[in-house]
Amino acid sequence: PTVGVEQIDPFLLVDEMGPITYAPGEAVGAPDHPHRGFETVTYVLQGEAQHEDSAGHRGTIGPGDVQWMTAGGGIVHSEEPSDAMKRDGGTMHGFQLWVNLPKRDKLMPPRYQEVKAAQLPKATTADGLAKVTVIAGEALGATARIETRTPIIYQHWVLEPGARVEQPVDAAMQGFAYVFKGTALVAGREVKDGQLALFSSGDSIELAATERAELLLLAGQPLNEPLARYGPFVMNTEDELVQAVRDFQAGRLGQIAR
Repeated sequence: PTVGVEQIDPFLLVDEMGPITYAPGEAVGAPDHPHRGFETVTYVLQGEAQHEDSAGHRGTIGPGDVQWMTAGGGIVHSEEPSDAMKRDGGTMHGFQLWVNLPKRDKLMPPRYQEVKAAQLPKATTADGLAKVTVIAGEALGATARIETRTPIIYQHWVLEPGARVEQPVDAAMQGFAYVFKGTALVAGREVKDGQLALFSSGDSIELAATERAELLLLAGQPLNEPLARYGPFVMNTEDELVQAVRDFQAGRLGQIAR
């Protein structure tokens, strides 16, 4: 969130993690913390992250891997650099996206969908100038493996000079493009590294480039529901937020067994 843009419904947060290069012993992460009422999506480009939670899940994700965690009714989660990165250092780069859950799913059981890079659907335009990795939704005939609670598009595009592609986006969705390498043309407008372009109405978006560029294309069906958020809790009312804090303090979200 930034001043003037609290959220792009149903997305609550977009965090580009790095790129940052750690010396041996310097790498840091996010130790034990709670979540309730939304989903966290971690997409690693460089480096390694290890995770564990109060539901007994543990694992490591590396370059190109995705972890889609649905916190639902609540979970305590830990996200840290891998032991190897802590020991040896290295470069960490990736993204974390927070996706709001509809009221009906706020208290659903937590679940994980973890997809390794080799299993993520990928596609290329006929001229070879545009490549896409499909995390959610569909692009160039490739359909995502991940199931979402509401309609969502999440795609990583790599555009070579001269690339031009028209990507369908449901007119009922709200979407944006975030450029993180080079400069891209989004609907004919120049968008530079570190800039986000919010889409207007329409049923497709044109992506093009005159230099090599990489971007995330995201769109989702707006929930159009009341929003109450406090740190790692995202609910519909202030009373539900108070209850979330009380449940966490009482240990009802569990703890990580070590």
